[in-house]
Formats: sequence, C-alpha cells, structure tokens
Amino acid sequence: MKIAVECKSPLLQKSLEIFLSSHLSSLKQCDIVVRDFKALNDERTFYISKDIDSDLVKPFSKSALILALEKRHKRVSPKAEEIVESFDNETADFSILEKRIDILTQEYKENILKAVRAFYEK
Repeated sequence: MKIAVECKSPLLQKSLEIFLSSHLSSLKQCDIVVRDFKALNDERTFYISKDIDSDLVKPFSKSALILALEKRHKRVSPKAEEIVESFDNETADFSILEKRIDILTQEYKENILKAVRAFYEK
C-alpha cells in the first residue's frame, strides 16, 4: 500500500510520516492520501480531524491509524492483503528486536552481578 501525507499541521505531518515511513509514496503514485483537511475532489483522501465525520478522530494511536487505513484500503483496493502482510512483517521484526534486547539486558545484568561479587569477595 502506498500512502502520501499532506497536512496543514507540521506536527501531524511529521508524526504521520514517522508512523507510516515504510509506506510513504509520492502524491501521484499513492493509493491513499492522509490529510487534516477535507478534499472533496479526491476520493483517495483519508481525513483526520476532531470532527465526528472524519475517517479518524484525533487524538489517535499508531495502531488506530493502521487499523483505519487497513479498512480504507480493503474498500478501495483489490490488493488489500498486502497492507496486512507488511504491517505484520513490521510487528514480527519488532518481536525479534524485543527478544534480542531482552537477551542483551539479561547478559548485561549477569556481567554486573559478576563484577559486584568479584569486588566483594576480595
């Protein structure tokens, strides 16, 4: 899934770019355009605001954004499985990273305890 971000709010613009970094595309080549203003002439627009009639109501979390974009993409594109696979891959990669951090933290803890024991045993 290809997503373009076009917001009037610089903070929202940057946040969305970070959240959707692996799916960013140019405005001409995208499937969905995430905006914080209404663009009625563009049916690709995914509208984010505090209004109830928006596609996603602020404030929102990254997971809420992803779920809302998945729903929109399923309605718009016949290739809807691609977004689920790509976000699942990100989750799998994060799980691997999380396990690696746990292992390194445990090793670090063991090394500190060894150093403390060695110091007090002398």
